[in-house]
Amino acid sequence: AARLRAGQILAVKGLGGFHLICDAAQADTVARLRARKHRPHKPFAVMVLNEASLGGLAHCREAERQLLQSSQRPVVLLEKQPDCDRRLARVAPAVGRLGVMLPYTPVHYLLFHEITGRPVGSDWLVRPQPLVLLCTSANPGGEPLVIDNDEALARLGGIADALLVHDRDILVRVDDSVQLWTGGAPAFVRRARGYTPRRIRLPRGGPAVLALGGQLKNTVCLTRGDEAYLSQHIGDLDNRATYSALEEAVTHLLGILEIFPSRVVRDLHPDFQASRFAEAFAARHGLPCLTVQHHHAHIAAVAAEHRLTGPILGLALDGVGLGDDGGLWGGELLAVEEGHCQRLGQLSPLSLPGGDRAAREPWRMAASALYRLGRGGEISRRFPGQAGERVGQLLERNFNTPRTSSAGRLFDAAAGLLGVIHICSYEGQAAMMLEGLAAAYGPVAPLQGGCRLTQGELDCLPLLAALSRESEPARGAAVFHATLARGLADWTIAAARRGSLKRVALGGGCLLNMVLGRALEEQLTAAGLTVYRAQRAPANDGGLSLGQAWAALGMAVDRAPAP
Repeated sequence: AARLRAGQILAVKGLGGFHLICDAAQADTVARLRARKHRPHKPFAVMVLNEASLGGLAHCREAERQLLQSSQRPVVLLEKQPDCDRRLARVAPAVGRLGVMLPYTPVHYLLFHEITGRPVGSDWLVRPQPLVLLCTSANPGGEPLVIDNDEALARLGGIADALLVHDRDILVRVDDSVQLWTGGAPAFVRRARGYTPRRIRLPRGGPAVLALGGQLKNTVCLTRGDEAYLSQHIGDLDNRATYSALEEAVTHLLGILEIFPSRVVRDLHPDFQASRFAEAFAARHGLPCLTVQHHHAHIAAVAAEHRLTGPILGLALDGVGLGDDGGLWGGELLAVEEGHCQRLGQLSPLSLPGGDRAAREPWRMAASALYRLGRGGEISRRFPGQAGERVGQLLERNFNTPRTSSAGRLFDAAAGLLGVIHICSYEGQAAMMLEGLAAAYGPVAPLQGGCRLTQGELDCLPLLAALSRESEPARGAAVFHATLARGLADWTIAAARRGSLKRVALGGGCLLNMVLGRALEEQLTAAGLTVYRAQRAPANDGGLSLGQAWAALGMAVDRAPAP
């Protein structure tokens, strides 16, 4: 407690790993943690003793309070109050929500008891406590959680000033779960501690399937009869350590469920580390290895948890996934029936100047939009310097500019045109900042003609053109959300009527945007459609393995495993 007050950073051993903890109100300490963890802007969560200690920081409605106080003790994303960013200046900058959790292990309670001066009795547990602890996973950026005492000494010495350890070993590496309240039900951003490996009942049973998920926010899923068991969040498979955590998770699931799969399933993209693991596992054990397209899996995951059979309409909105045609998909309207999927339409594509780099630099997507609008000459003026000139030349020559229907890149284009952010330091930063601005600004009317439907494509260029002339970013963000929601709803309603479908599943990481998701659900419901959204598995890539498993149960196995 004294070290925390003195501005030190502690590594504290918890239930599924270590946390890095410091006083969230000490901006210099938080800045030092950001520098040591190489995390310049991505939001941190905080731990408070009780709900009463949130005064002035975040709104906590009754449903959110129940989530916070549940035995699972997830991090809950709460809407900030106006004073939050002043009091916790560097904790969750430029976004509209604050991640909050309550103590959930004895060592947490002992620490708060020490901080409050060792009071007698139990009344102190419900009294407001002014200290807010920043609480984040103790791992070097991009690596798995630290779980062993010796490992903590070796890996966290350059981040933490001191370690608080004990002699209880951590058996399973598992991160904190993250949830938010959508208005009608809780939704997972990350499904892990407290919830895994709880079963998800499937619409029907079948042979055991091992699904390996995707490259980002990886999870794996194993089925047993009509039950699906989704692993804890494993993370982005960008390094050997996280790949080893994937191997650990598969071994653990196979062991505790005492079952071995009869088929393996992976994402369509062959170069994902998860796909390579799937192929190697299948070949090693003589099993068939099936593939499921990325956005098919997003919609199938929603169908699986809601126990839907038969044809449904799916709207999948995310960053990117390899399409059946080899293209980069991300804004797709699909007809899905278990193991079968048909693409009905897409968002009108934009070019990615510089390829993957455009996903990290929203100004490039803004330049792409300007070029599509016939205003390529403005690129170097809006984004002066050699980079702006080079991007204009790439677009002009159609060199290293793959096209994508990604909804995530549409958000990036809007953020770049509005000047909200030009370069991101973490995935989804531009979209989260836009959402925060739109939520703070409040409801607006959609722009008439902002999105137009032509030959199965939803073209949002008129909306982007309007944003390029907008002088107030917050108003532009609100108009963007309102217009996109209206366009997506009209597009989906028209497809539902053509196909005589009444059920719509919404999937993909963009559906974690509450401003967009709520408006879209309200409009589809008002049109007489029944809307299903992810609740028991994340809408983002953390739910892919569940969708892969359910889709694979609907596929015939008539081919040998790939070499």
